[in-house]
Amino acid sequence: FCTPCLQECLKPKKPVCGVCRSTLSPGSRALDLEKQIETTETTCNGCNKKMYLSKMRSHAASCSKYQSYIMEGVKAVTKEPLHSTRSFPNRFTFPCPYCSEKNFDQEGLVEHCKALHSMDAKQVVCPICASMPWGDPNYRSANFMEHLQRRHRFSYDTFVVGVSVPLLQDYDADEDDMMAQVLMRSLRDK
Repeated sequence: FCTPCLQECLKPKKPVCGVCRSTLSPGSRALDLEKQIETTETTCNGCNKKMYLSKMRSHAASCSKYQSYIMEGVKAVTKEPLHSTRSFPNRFTFPCPYCSEKNFDQEGLVEHCKALHSMDAKQVVCPICASMPWGDPNYRSANFMEHLQRRHRFSYDTFVVGVSVPLLQDYDADEDDMMAQVLMRSLRDK
């Protein structure tokens, strides 16, 4: 994890791992994992230079061939050019569907609704789901509070680790194409 991703995992009252969802104990170091990262050798997919995993992040940031490699993968799975002028809906802040208070992030909306609207039985549209391309802006949840607890316990972005930012934000990329590209690249990277 990079520091910002790890911080997102540590935000909830009961921090969990972004991959396996096991409980995290802030402050305790995974020494065995650190040693493995420092002693495992890998090859840059851009320039084929060999190095230890612990050095890969700084190398990738400065390797122009690695940046080209990443962009090839992004271009292969997107339907439109990355720099298109289409407008993206706001998928970062949401209004409360009960009281219309604005600018909640996903976690903030869940906490707000639990604190102020837990007994409200009114059927409402989930603003988080409605902002996604697959979401129906007219669908009213029969039990919105249960929906929040089951569907939105964590942010999608928190659990998508190691993917380049343009790909993360392109919700219109074809999922089958992305999966095929990831599988192809993982076989090639071995």
